[in-house]
Amino acid sequence: MNNLIELYGANTGNSFRAAIALEEAGILYTAKKVDLWAHEQRDIPYKALNPAGKVPTLVDHSETPALIINQSNAIIQYADAKVPGQLAPIWPGPETVRVYDRYFFFVTDVIAPSHAAFFLRQAGLDDAAAVMSERVIEQLIFAEGFLTEEFMAGDRFSMADISAFTIASSVRDRLDWKSHPRLADWFHAIEARPAVQRGLNAFQ
Repeated sequence: MNNLIELYGANTGNSFRAAIALEEAGILYTAKKVDLWAHEQRDIPYKALNPAGKVPTLVDHSETPALIINQSNAIIQYADAKVPGQLAPIWPGPETVRVYDRYFFFVTDVIAPSHAAFFLRQAGLDDAAAVMSERVIEQLIFAEGFLTEEFMAGDRFSMADISAFTIASSVRDRLDWKSHPRLADWFHAIEARPAVQRGLNAFQ
């Protein structure tokens, strides 16, 4: 079956975030793997969709002209807008504010330092990269305090859990899970969700 929505990606945290959001929202899409090792992200056809040559990229052919989204966090917002109520509460109020507050905490205070560490390491600035990497771990441990209920923003799964889970997955071998049982229980519960598993395997 050809779906009108295509998601180009690879086995990266950014791509996983986008795929999990679509899966959790129940949005039909066709996953298209971009082979980063073969530098397909630099090929002219792909760069016509994403001039930065990065993944993911979502193309919604149901729009005229086709809607193209190049940022994983914008794809999460797109999924929430397309199927309201799946990734954040529909109604305005404290619950909705808390979802967005926690979501942006992970985007800005955890994921952004992780990206900074990656580029610092590429530039040979290993000491600076180590500082940023440690910041990621510290902020994830801090986020354990959010878990007063089952999920990162309350009693229901939300976009905050997507952003938190994908960055936690990328550093899972560096976290002392035994010292943070609430964080560990949350992580394993999110990992076991069928939609999350489908998103993690979208680009196999």
